[in-house]
Amino acid sequence: MLKLAVIGLGDISSIHLSAIQANPTAELVAVSDIDETRRESVQGVNFYTDYQEMLEKETLDCVHICLPHYLHYPVTKACVEKGIHVLQEKPLALHTEEGLELLKLEEDNKQVKIAICFQNRLNETVEKLRQIIAENKYGKIVGIKGIVTWARTKSYYDNKPWRGKLDLAGGGVMINQAIHTLDLMQLLGGEIATIRGTVDQLLDYGIETEDTAAARIVFKNGINGFFFATNANGNNSSVELQIVCENQKLTIKDNRLTMLDDNGGKIVIEEDTKLYGSKFYYGASHKKLIDGFYACILENRRDFIHVKDALPSLQMIDAIIQSSMLKREIRIDEVLVSNRSLGDM
Repeated sequence: MLKLAVIGLGDISSIHLSAIQANPTAELVAVSDIDETRRESVQGVNFYTDYQEMLEKETLDCVHICLPHYLHYPVTKACVEKGIHVLQEKPLALHTEEGLELLKLEEDNKQVKIAICFQNRLNETVEKLRQIIAENKYGKIVGIKGIVTWARTKSYYDNKPWRGKLDLAGGGVMINQAIHTLDLMQLLGGEIATIRGTVDQLLDYGIETEDTAAARIVFKNGINGFFFATNANGNNSSVELQIVCENQKLTIKDNRLTMLDDNGGKIVIEEDTKLYGSKFYYGASHKKLIDGFYACILENRRDFIHVKDALPSLQMIDAIIQSSMLKREIRIDEVLVSNRSLGDM
């Protein structure tokens, strides 16, 4: 039986807690949050306001990290250095440079497993799409499009001010809302050559982070990609991910994977399992990812989403920000993390 703890009892933690409680190989023994009022939110386990005290006092096999972005690296490091496996929420880190520090941490501690929550890779639609691409039934891929048009009110940032601060969040709509889409674009398209992007603030919220971003992405294999994300939409519209092959167009939208018939109509190929409740847009694959990671710990397997797998999405975000600042195309291998202020965009 794995002994589990959760650090951070914010919005996403409920998804993790329910998955832990439903897994017969896992036992939740402790939680930690700096907010004392959350003490009663999880019954029957030890509560700590200091995660370091929890790490000292509890015997743990794995910790779930559900914290603001700026805490991902230091808290993951503290767990790994104590030999505790980590399941960390996205993003991997604040930026590429910090992501590389996590990569070194992983390489220096091979006995400890660090998994990153890119659970949308396990959605039924994505798995089916990857299968179709691997079979090469419709010719080579020529284009990839990723669109995220969501809405966030000013209170979203006012209630948790770190979300609007570049040094605490690492970015805005790209790292918070659209990082799963960026991850899937590079997963499906392969290695990236160059990015030309722009970021902006269309909402008058007085924050440092971008609420809108667009980019043209050129992959090393010649695929052309287009990415657009905003929090300035009127509502949370469905994310759209589209693959254009030589002889077919495959689209994931509204939790369905479709292709075109001979008359240009849509044929539904696959549909995702849906997560019910107010957090439906998280998708239903967290549990699949969590269960799989526990199996990897128990069976000493390596087939989970590693630090190196999550690093490209950060490189994409940094490249888009850097491109916007310098107003030119950026090679992915020249991504810089210094001077990431959006003030001069």
